[in-house]
Amino acid sequence: MNDSAYPFDIQACPSPAYVVDDALLRRNLDLLAQVQELSGARILLALKGFAMWDAFPLISQYLVGTTASGQDEARLGAETFGGEVHAYSPAFTETEMDVVLRYADHLSFNSPAQWRRFRQAVAASPRTISCGLRVNPEYSTGAVPLYDPCAPGSRLGTRAADLAQADLAGLEGLHFHALCEQNSDALEHTLEAFEAKFGHHLVGMTWVNFGGGHHITRDDYDVERLLRVIRNFKARYPHLTVYLEPGEAIALNTGFLVCSVLDIVENDGTIAILDTSATAHMPDVLEMPYRPDIIGAGKPGEKAYTYRLGGLTCLAGDVVGEYSFDAPLEIGDRLMFTDMAHYTMVKTSTFNGMRLPSICRVDETSRKVRTVKTFGYEDYKQRLS
Repeated sequence: MNDSAYPFDIQACPSPAYVVDDALLRRNLDLLAQVQELSGARILLALKGFAMWDAFPLISQYLVGTTASGQDEARLGAETFGGEVHAYSPAFTETEMDVVLRYADHLSFNSPAQWRRFRQAVAASPRTISCGLRVNPEYSTGAVPLYDPCAPGSRLGTRAADLAQADLAGLEGLHFHALCEQNSDALEHTLEAFEAKFGHHLVGMTWVNFGGGHHITRDDYDVERLLRVIRNFKARYPHLTVYLEPGEAIALNTGFLVCSVLDIVENDGTIAILDTSATAHMPDVLEMPYRPDIIGAGKPGEKAYTYRLGGLTCLAGDVVGEYSFDAPLEIGDRLMFTDMAHYTMVKTSTFNGMRLPSICRVDETSRKVRTVKTFGYEDYKQRLS
């Protein structure tokens, strides 16, 4: 493939490498800033989806803070991002709570029992922390059960029936998270279910968190509907501050995974072995599952030469998928997977001793590639003992 077809110099970074394009990141942030301004909602970066802290000086110009899933994310948000730090976990330990209380400004508990267990610790904290409860609207809109927090038997959030005898004194907010890569119609319907079940609890509250899963920066996302939904909600509850906490929408379509062809073998088709891995470097390909795009490639049989692309680990199923190309692949060729910023770097592993991909950024003006971080033996060793 002609290198001029790529959005930056594909040879200027190590292989494999995650590469985040600052121009694309700023485009997303501009849109999210408009949503904040026009809706009155406050948007947080969910670190579980994107935690490339080298980019936080840019992102923090637009968003009000971060949301964490535990002690280490809370600390990272406080130390490298600033602004508000929100935290939620299905359950906290006492040791973890001691750390979280040093960094969190807002704290959502998963159950009334967790609130009862830690309310005195919160009250004794020298910092002012606003506490809330995650609730389960029991309204499913997603297509993939693995990512549905409202599925029957879910451990995430408290159901309305379980709040009948609960003591909510001292809680200042409610938090629901029910979406995954969805449009604003799903939020609107979920919000209706949330209000029907929990609206009467909002009278004495000061904030409500609509969670994540809002694909706001996707091309077909209905932003106007989102604005209308939030404005209408705020009109009904003018005393409440509304939060959104997307992770994916911040980094959607901003990053790439550059990799190289190491070998080509035959077995009921042509197989190209890459210096990357589906299971170690892009696990959602197997978990979701989905087939990421490659610049210049097509579906199997669409172009002249079709290959099954496999990774370096011993897992037999470490296969990204089948792709076709205009010309035969050669050893040393580089490929560029798209949309590889969110839920990639945060989910990598060193399974099989695989080295983590380097992390790079593309300057939005000069278009030069800067290598932010490379990984080696010590990174692998320090994960073990």
